[in-house]
Amino acid sequence: MEYRNLGKSGLKISCLSFGSWVTFVNQLTESTAMTCMSIAKDYGVNFFDNAEAYANGKSELLMGKILKKLKWSRDSYIISSKAFWGGELPTQKGLSKKHLHDACNMALKRLQVDYLDLYYCHRPDPETPIEETVYAMNDLITQGKILYWGTSEWSAAEIDFAYKVSDKLGLRGPTMEQPQYNLLYRERFEKEYAPIFEKYGLGTTIWSPLASGVLSGKYMKRMPNMHRFKVKGYEWLQEELLQDSFLPKLNQINNLAKQMNVTMAQLSIAWCLKNKNVSSVILGASKKSQLKENLESLNVYNLLTEEICNILDK
Repeated sequence: MEYRNLGKSGLKISCLSFGSWVTFVNQLTESTAMTCMSIAKDYGVNFFDNAEAYANGKSELLMGKILKKLKWSRDSYIISSKAFWGGELPTQKGLSKKHLHDACNMALKRLQVDYLDLYYCHRPDPETPIEETVYAMNDLITQGKILYWGTSEWSAAEIDFAYKVSDKLGLRGPTMEQPQYNLLYRERFEKEYAPIFEKYGLGTTIWSPLASGVLSGKYMKRMPNMHRFKVKGYEWLQEELLQDSFLPKLNQINNLAKQMNVTMAQLSIAWCLKNKNVSSVILGASKKSQLKENLESLNVYNLLTEEICNILDK
């Protein structure tokens, strides 16, 4: 495993990580989820991603239960949560100081840990001043409940403003952003965020490196019986990701993967790793075999020449 600094911080994070979005509770039993976490740890993964919104908190409950059973030393892994969608009541959502405080305490309880290594603002909140959010995150760091805070799917302008506020008030600014990044969705990461990376050294833990499985090639010919597009609440993924306009790119990746004797998934994940602004690629898996295949992407990463990357960039 390769370990990278999370942005300008001293935190060493595994370049491949394991997340619970969609799969925990919805697709994985407790036994399989525990096996997958153990497999990931054996490969050198040290970052496990979660959020209050995943399975309405049940994903964190499951991960916390597994962590307690596995009895890993707390200094051997990094765990995260994200706050924004905590419930239906006005005080249970958004990025107000109250919700960030309450959501953090509930995440700690569900995950059965004393602190969160990483804590994200899951989306920007236009109804809460960014100053309030920065203050709230700084307070949580001061209280020892979180170590680093970050954003997820914020615009570059919003992230820049958060840095300016923190600098002006002498508070802790964001350390990382969690954006979508893959061979089909590149614009924001490579263009909009470019000045932010250069100016602040922002770290990233990217999600959906396979575009919810589209880049694995499994949807090119037929729809599998079991897939995340059928999971309740995630039907929107099918409309967004199964577009005919993606077919030429998928065929290109498929042909190149065959030439290299690797899978489409491995090639797509390895390509993400080539970007110097990627701190960690979050992997998701609904099967043990799928997780092992994706973890082997690190070996493919070392095979990516400049010529291959140029072909994929076309």
